[in-house]
Amino acid sequence: MPRAAPRDAFRRLLAAEGCVHPASVCDPLAARIADALGFECGILAGSTAALAVLGSPDLVLLTLTEFAEQARRVTRAADLPLLVDADHGYGNALSAQRTVQELEAAGIAAMTLEDTALPAPYGSTAPQLTSVEEGAGKLRAALAARRDPGLVILGRTGALAISGLDDTLARVRAYAATGVDGLFFSSVSSREEIAAIRAVTELPLVVAFNGAAVADRDWLAGQGVRIALQGHQPIMAATQAVEATLRALREGTAPGDLPGLAPAATMARLTQAEEYRQKARDYLGG
Repeated sequence: MPRAAPRDAFRRLLAAEGCVHPASVCDPLAARIADALGFECGILAGSTAALAVLGSPDLVLLTLTEFAEQARRVTRAADLPLLVDADHGYGNALSAQRTVQELEAAGIAAMTLEDTALPAPYGSTAPQLTSVEEGAGKLRAALAARRDPGLVILGRTGALAISGLDDTLARVRAYAATGVDGLFFSSVSSREEIAAIRAVTELPLVVAFNGAAVADRDWLAGQGVRIALQGHQPIMAATQAVEATLRALREGTAPGDLPGLAPAATMARLTQAEEYRQKARDYLGG
């Protein structure tokens, strides 16, 4: 699929009147599964990428090169429009420009750029934010670095959980003024917060809720929320399954007696085995 097609599809989501849940994906197989199940878009988070590539917690240890390559693997494997969490842009505003260039070339449909001070500085005991001015400057730099106008760039802030609603609204106004395509809010905890945000911007909104509180999608849609995250359960489920399977094997369970394995037909479908066999016949004379 041409690069423009997933980006166009993501922009249609932002322009529509509904609200969708994205599929949390961390690798090509997960993206193919989500695509086959009909998810409108996927999200590659910094946390899930760190788990998939490094097996590490979300401490911004993953490099831009590693993250962009993982995004490239996902977009190469499926047509699913992919939103990626580009953290703080891996540095200052100039680093953010490089981040846009690398992720755009990786074929993503959309990216977020946040105002959290990352990585955590020495002596830090709680998350900190950059200044409003620095956050807005990064967004302006990111927009200037974009070569394909179809690529969606979302300004992201964690201010609701760190500095409160008033500071959040100040950041909304400043970030919206940069020309970003939408705004992403982490740690949303109430409808009142969303309503207050909606009162100061008409931009499409993406939200992640605190805990398990996922508000009604119809109500969210009426507030301009186009994408509502549900968390990253798939990689947690996969981790649990791998550990349980390896434990059973270690304890002597015969491979043929293992429960919960994907059938051969499922593996063949997800790995596109028949397509590769056809290519071998077409090009290798097999």
